[in-house]
Order: sequence, then structure tokens, then C-alpha cells
Amino acid sequence: MPNTRRIAEWVKLVSIALIVTGLVVIATTLPVERGVRFAVDWVEGLGPVGPLVYAAIYLLVTVLMIPAAPFSIVAGALFGLWWGTVAVWLGANLGAAVAFLIARYLARDAVEKRLAGFPKFKAVDRAVAEGGWKIVAMLRLSPAMPFNVQNYLYGLTGIRFWACVGATAVAMLPGIFLYVYLGYAGRVSIEAAAAGEVERGWGYWTLLAGGLIATVAVTVYITRLAWRAIAAQTDVAPAEEDKESAMEQAQPATTRTPWVGAGLSAVLALLVLIGAVLALVQPQWLTGWFGPPAVTMAEEYEERPDGPTIDHSRFQNVLDRFVNEAGGVDYAGLAANPDDLLAYHASLADVPWSELDRDEKLALLLNAYNSFTLELMIDWLDKPGIEGIRDIPSAQRWEAERWNIGGNVWSLDQIEHVQIREHFIEPDYHFAAVCAAIGCPPLRTEVYTGERLEEQLRDQARIVHEDGTRWFQYDRENGVLHLTPLYQWYRGDFEQVKPDILQYAAQYNDTLAADLEAGIRPTVRWLEYSWALNDQEALPAE
Repeated sequence: MPNTRRIAEWVKLVSIALIVTGLVVIATTLPVERGVRFAVDWVEGLGPVGPLVYAAIYLLVTVLMIPAAPFSIVAGALFGLWWGTVAVWLGANLGAAVAFLIARYLARDAVEKRLAGFPKFKAVDRAVAEGGWKIVAMLRLSPAMPFNVQNYLYGLTGIRFWACVGATAVAMLPGIFLYVYLGYAGRVSIEAAAAGEVERGWGYWTLLAGGLIATVAVTVYITRLAWRAIAAQTDVAPAEEDKESAMEQAQPATTRTPWVGAGLSAVLALLVLIGAVLALVQPQWLTGWFGPPAVTMAEEYEERPDGPTIDHSRFQNVLDRFVNEAGGVDYAGLAANPDDLLAYHASLADVPWSELDRDEKLALLLNAYNSFTLELMIDWLDKPGIEGIRDIPSAQRWEAERWNIGGNVWSLDQIEHVQIREHFIEPDYHFAAVCAAIGCPPLRTEVYTGERLEEQLRDQARIVHEDGTRWFQYDRENGVLHLTPLYQWYRGDFEQVKPDILQYAAQYNDTLAADLEAGIRPTVRWLEYSWALNDQEALPAE
């Protein structure tokens, strides 16, 4: 058995090393910071309800005896240090209280049978009877017995409910704060590295690391005090030289085998390594989990007043005939009469791309994106099960390289994320590129032109920000601003131009601008993004 146990411990150590290595590979290869940002944005979008929702999840984790440490760390990443601590503390205490009541009143026999495998149960029962809430508090501070087991165990002892709950509420704070701090520090580090922040110098990072070290040190110190106090009053805590064997005895008889933990660690290590290999070999399979790709916008093209212009009249004919003032598209009519659309696309293959100036290029890309999307939809809408653009198989949707602009064959994703986002400092394009969905900005009934491009983009952005329904809602009385998720998905684009998304949106909404000027900053929440088809049935003309 000793050799088996030693081998199992080595398996766990190697597994932990592989897990750490795999996570480092994933974090440095994939845009993990965007995943963190999206999660944070989603939680922030819930407003004050966010920590309460997480506390409810934590309550279930506690009652179901699921290891809760990872959830505590995640809370620090999602909510920050203080609100993360509140969410975990609330959920853990409610969960402990529920488990106590289950053990005492609802499932006493089942809990007693489950705890029969804990040799220290009788000692704890005796200690609690003698020391009451003080013993509960010290046990909560020490790892003498797993937290989730204690929750049910106390329900079988003679301690009063409120004495147990009160001692638990106070004694759990150091450990909770430590785990939440770990998550908070990790989030700050990832976001800073992703953003390339240089203003946070060595002093800031020294303070952050110092806070972490101090938190660990205080937690360890308090734990050791608790060990000694328990050892002095009871036989619950093991002697210093025998802590490891006592911890093993404190586990249920059904899970004492060392290979359970080793096996779980090995499985987790395998999954993480598979993720790391995919991140290195096929990163595109995983990047979709983290949202649209982040880019650094740059102006790549010169102004050429004497350069050629593109004739978009065929596309204008399409807009005149099949798009109403609300941006609704008559897809059935367009499918029956596609000549102008197809002729326009044939002409785009011959445009002198390299000779176009900056505005002419961007106007062309916007018109092309919108018109190609229309052709994509009429190609698929007559097929079974296709009711919107998300129903089209992904390989034949935004990723399909089939659209010819000046001899360059690109996908819709390449047109948007490479040709537009990487080569123009123009976040307003997000309010002009239309993806055939109601959640998208409205399809404009006039083509974009190089001559009027700036005016058209600003007008389109103002339409979105004065909408009051699908893209922008300002509840001024309650201090809540509801924004289109475009700001969530492409936050980095907008923040390359303005300090934050509030400042960006304020350009196009005078009420918001006035409030920001007065120092009033509303809470941001996200509107639902509807992927339903933007046809004229959904968007009738007013």
C-alpha cells in the first residue's frame, strides 16, 4: 500500500505539472483575455443581480458537495476582489445552512450512513458539544475536515443552528478571501498583458503580489492557530507530524483509495493537454469560443483625390427595389429578380483595387459585404431548415472564400476582420456592415460612396444610437444604459479610438454626452442580439 500510495502521489504531481504547462500554452496561444472579458461583460450586464446569481450557483455547489475552490477563484476573476468575496461568502454560507438543515431534519439517516466512514465524527461531536461555536469556528479555519463534510456533520451534532451559522460566517472569510484574490490577480494580469499596459509599473505589480503573499501568509497563520487550539482542547486535530495520515482518515471510506484523486488529476491533465495541442495545431477550432478576433486597427491607405471611383448603381437598384426604410429586405422578391445583384458582383471582380483611395476602398468593402450577404441569403433561404444566417453551415457562411473583389477572393470574415478592421481606424463600420439579422444595424437604402463616406457613417451611427429599441436604450432615471452587444464583442475596436465604450457611444447621443460631462456614468447592460432574419415581415416600413 505505501508503494501504491507513493506512485499515486507521483501521478498527481506529474498531472499537476502537465496541467500548468498546458494552461500556459493555451493562455499564450489563444485569446484567453477576450474570454475573460466576455465573461466579465456578461456578468456586469446582469447588474446587481450578477453576484446574487453566482451566489445561488455556489449554494448548489456547496450542497452537492462539489469542490468549491475553483468557483471561488472564478468569482474573483468575474466580480473583482470585494464583490467576488461577497458572492462566494453569501453562497457558501447559504449552502452550509441548507446542508445543516438537510442533515438535521430531512435526511438524517442517509447523512449518518454517509459520515460513518469518518473516524473523527465522534470526536467532532464530542468537541462541538463541549466547545460549541468556538470549535465550529476553529474547524472552519483548519483543514482538519473537508468544508462540505462539516456542513452536514454539524446538523447531526447538538449545536444550535444560529450558533453554527454565525461561527461559519466569520471563520470562512480568510479562506474565501484568499481564493477570490487568486482569481482577481489572475484576471488583472491577463487583461494587462493583453492590453499591453505600460502605465502599471513595478510599484503596482509589487503591491498586487505583496497583497497575495500577505493573504496567503495570514491564512496559513490563522490555520496553524486553529490547529493548535483544536489539539489543545480535543483529539480532533492530528499532531503536526501526523497531519497527512489524519487527513486521509478524514475522508469517506468509499473514497480513501489514493488512485481516485490521482485518476481525476490524470484525466484533467489529459483534457488540458488535448486543448493545448489543439491550440498549437488547430487554433481556429478553439478561437470561436473567445468571440471575434482582436485586431490592432491601422490606417493603411492613402487619400487619392484623383483616383478612380466605383460604380455602385446596380447595387443601388437592388436597395431601391427590395429594401424598405426600416432596413427590411424582400428576400423572396430579390431571389426572383437577382439580375442587378449578380451583375454588380460580377463588376466587383474587375475593380482596380490597388488604385483606389482610402474612402473609395472602405465604401467598396461595405457595399460588397452587405450585397454579398444578400446573395448568400437568397442562395440558402429556399433550403429546408434555413430561417436565418446562423442556420447556414459555418463552412459555407462567413468562412467561405467565394467573393471576388478586384481579383482577390475573400470570405465575408476576411472582408470584415482583415480588410476592414486591420486596415482602417473606423469602428463606425460596425454600424454599417449588415449580417442579415434583426440584431444588426439597419441596411441603409443608399449605397456607400467614397465621396460621402464620412457623412454616411456618422449618420448611420447616429441612427443606431438614437434608436431606443434594438441597439440603444438609455434608462436615465435608473442610471442604466442598454447597448447593442456589438460594443461587447468589439470593445477593443471602440477603445482604440475613445477611452471607453461610454465615451464612444456619447458621440452619437447628446443625452448620454451631457450626463458624462456632468460626471454621471450609467451602468452598462447588453441588449439581446436577435439573429432572426431582417426581412420585411420582421421589419415592415413605417
